[in-house]
Amino acid sequence: MTEIKIEEKVMDKFERPLISLRISITNRCNVKCFYCHHDGIVPRNYEMTSNEMQRIVKVAKEIGIEKIRLSGGEPLIRDDIVDIVTKISSVGFRDISLTTNGVLLGKYAEQLYNAGLTRVNVSFDTLNPETYKRITKRDYMELAKNGVERAVKAGLNPVKVNMVVMKGINDSEIWDMFQFCKDTGAILQLIELLKTENCQESEFFDEYHFDMGELEDELSKISNRVKTRRFMQDRKKYFVNGGEIEIVRPMDNTEFCKNCTRLRITPDGKIKPCLLRNDNLVDLIEPMRRGFSDEELKKVFLKAIENREPYFTDKC
Repeated sequence: MTEIKIEEKVMDKFERPLISLRISITNRCNVKCFYCHHDGIVPRNYEMTSNEMQRIVKVAKEIGIEKIRLSGGEPLIRDDIVDIVTKISSVGFRDISLTTNGVLLGKYAEQLYNAGLTRVNVSFDTLNPETYKRITKRDYMELAKNGVERAVKAGLNPVKVNMVVMKGINDSEIWDMFQFCKDTGAILQLIELLKTENCQESEFFDEYHFDMGELEDELSKISNRVKTRRFMQDRKKYFVNGGEIEIVRPMDNTEFCKNCTRLRITPDGKIKPCLLRNDNLVDLIEPMRRGFSDEELKKVFLKAIENREPYFTDKC
């Protein structure tokens, strides 16, 4: 298939280039994590098809998108996931990644690598079977663990394990998870809970929030090297005795807004200009299904980009 040539690198009105496109291909899931911010189920017949996603990324490439991330829900729950990756890969991007809970990753890792997937992030919070069942309401821990191992062996690189750290639940397992990742060849990402304005979620935060500050102080002292990722809200990566740990702290800061180069697509085909807002979505799939040309769809993308502004405007 002929590649669409990148004609221009589109910038928003705050001179931020658009580099990445994150496509949520479903919000159905096969686990029920109690901390998940679930936005409701999009019926399967409203989800985008693999052909529609392929066309979306072709148009996105025309405005300068270089990287694609597939997410959910749980993206591997779609039985056409390999076809989706194959069609997106055929367009030609320097990076195609996927975020998964890992339960089905052992089944698909090699197929996805051969289809063109570059790397994968696995949400995996504990190596304790009872804790895993408490968090996910499922008994899939060994499947998820195997998914991490199979992803590394398949050649996906890097494989990152996203561990949401919760006080009194899994905060005592950080170093066990680090050792598992080090032994497996994965990178550990420790995720700090994000406080929201929702009262019920705020109560959850107050009970389970684990402050990463002391841990970062410890890592600074024992690390062989520390790398600051400027375009990832100044996130720190610590290199410790042959392993790697990244700390992902809440995004309510100016660095996140200033360096944001991402657009998102919802499972029902709407462009989401800002991760933290739902009041400025731009419908893309309906115009596509009505027969819009690629040039007209490009204008829909540009309209969404016009809506981009820093969420934390009082700080940015």
